[in-house]
Formats: sequence, structure tokens, C-alpha cells
Amino acid sequence: MSHYPEHDFLLVLPHLQIQNANAVSSPLTHGFPSITAFLGLMWALERKVREQGLALSFKAIGVVCHDHQEQSTQSGFVGSFCLTRNPIDKDGSTAAIVEEGRIHLEISLVLAVDCPRWLSDPDERKQDAEQIAQLLTNMRIAGGTLLPPYRPSAKRHQAYVVDLSGNEEELGRQFSQTRMRLLPGYALVARDDLLTSRLAELQTTQPNATRLDAWLSLSRINWHYAETELPSEGTVTAKAPKSEWQHDRKDLGWIVPIPVGYGALGETHPPGSVANTRDSDMPFCFVESLYSVGEWLSPHRLNTPQELLWYVDSQPDNGLYRCRNDYRLAHDSLNLQYDFD
Repeated sequence: MSHYPEHDFLLVLPHLQIQNANAVSSPLTHGFPSITAFLGLMWALERKVREQGLALSFKAIGVVCHDHQEQSTQSGFVGSFCLTRNPIDKDGSTAAIVEEGRIHLEISLVLAVDCPRWLSDPDERKQDAEQIAQLLTNMRIAGGTLLPPYRPSAKRHQAYVVDLSGNEEELGRQFSQTRMRLLPGYALVARDDLLTSRLAELQTTQPNATRLDAWLSLSRINWHYAETELPSEGTVTAKAPKSEWQHDRKDLGWIVPIPVGYGALGETHPPGSVANTRDSDMPFCFVESLYSVGEWLSPHRLNTPQELLWYVDSQPDNGLYRCRNDYRLAHDSLNLQYDFD
């Protein structure tokens, strides 16, 4: 298992307006692009940056969503994507509709940057940040088109660098200022721990329950008819309990099912041995999506960059290529520290 990568800077690309991004994040989920799309963007941007002669590397990425508008319609319990008719075939017949979900987004991207030059020459940071933001304008973000800002000179649209190379107190102050500048919005973090707890809860009544059952249970609102809790002892009046419909989302927050990477379906094939691959110079492997649970949180509830950023955890020997976020680990370590104090 990979560990959270070391870095000294955060590069914030705030309030990006994206049109027609991919809303279908996996075969089973929709509503926001997969985090794998943003990690792919990070790698593609790093390649372009290096071609321009900037010696830096991106280690992780965080996403804060300020606004979204999925292009879909709702009729009762049935939702449908707003689709477009494809061009006609070569023979003049009408082509089949390929179902593609689209979504308009306003997001901020936070990139973890490792750049020794920025440590020795702080004056270069602003210029490099502007150059990187300019390179991004020519790229696709999760399949969507990046629109120019309404007011290009406005400070809220300008990229900036956050220095995290100081001591712990300075780091906390810098990140505190950064997270407040990302408001209002919601950041996506990993909640793998909820799968474990929900599985243990299900197995008390369903011994054969699996992690898939736990994931499906967390992906929906489960209602049940039960008695309300009895008044606590010592109350002035004790009323008889009554039954009512209750759901299991109390105190859970904004929980969503998300894809977190890919799992291998077989052996890795040598480069060029599989026809019609995207890159014939790289090994190829057939994969399927891996699923977990995420939570949308307001940035002011995050205490460290570690809770916000996603990084890569590739385990080719185990057939796992997935994304990691250490929100729970960082959150638990902070709780332990507070309890100890």
C-alpha cells in the first residue's frame, strides 16, 4: 500500500468553469466525474509543464465543487440524461444514440507540488502558477471544456501557491487560510471505514452479507418502521413510545458511492500485443471498476492537506490500481491527539 506523498507546496487553481464534463463516473455511478479523471488530468498537466521546462512534479490532487448542473431530466422515479443525436453513418443511415451523461461544473483544483526551485527562488512561484493555469486552458477536464472566466483579472480566478515548507504551526495557518478561500463548496473525501462498519452491522442480522451488500446499503436511504427511543431516566414526564418511519442516514453526512480505481481481470499483456489500445508502447491489462464510499465535506471541516488530497496506490502484483485519500487516518490521528491532550 502506498503512503501519502511528501510535498512542500499546494498549487490552487480556483473556480474553474467546466462545460459538459463526464457525469457517468463508472458503470454503476453518476452525478460527478470519477476521481481517476482528475488524477489523469494531473499526470497530463505534469507532462505539459515539463515540456515547457518547468522542473516540478505533482504528487496528489484535491477537488472542491462549488456548483454543478447535471444535464438530465427527472420524471417521477425515472431519470434520463439529456442526449444528442450523433452524425449520420457513412451510408447515410441514422447512427445509434450513445448514452453519455454530461454535467456543468464550477470546481477548484488543489495540486500537491514538489519543486525544489520554489524553495530557493520564491519569486518564481507566481509566474509558474500563471503559466500552469494557462497550459490548463488548452486541456480537457474530465472530458469537459474549460471556459474562460467571466472576469479574468478577478483575484478569485487567479492561480496561487501555498507554501507548506515551514513548521507545523505555519503549515496549519497556511492551510487554514487556503480552506477558507475555497468556501463555499464541498470537497470529496474517502470514507472506506463506513463500509467496514456497515458490513459488521449487516452481519448481525445477515451472516452471509458481503462488502457489496454494505456498499449497496450505504448507496441508498434505508427506511424502517420502528419505535422511537424511550425518554431518558430522570425526565419529568415519561411518555409511551410510538412507532414511526425512520431512516439510517442520521449523523452520516453527505455519503455517496464512488469509483476509486480499477482491478485487473487477468494477466498484463506485453506492449502492442492487444489491438486498438490507446498506447501501443505500454503494457495492457483488462480491468473493472473498484467501488467505495465517499463523503462531501465543507473545506472548513478539513484540518490538513492530507485530508483533502487524493494520490495513487498502484499494486500491479495484486492487480490493483486505485486512488487513496487519508481523510479518515488523519481525522483519527487528530482525535487521538486531542483526547491525549
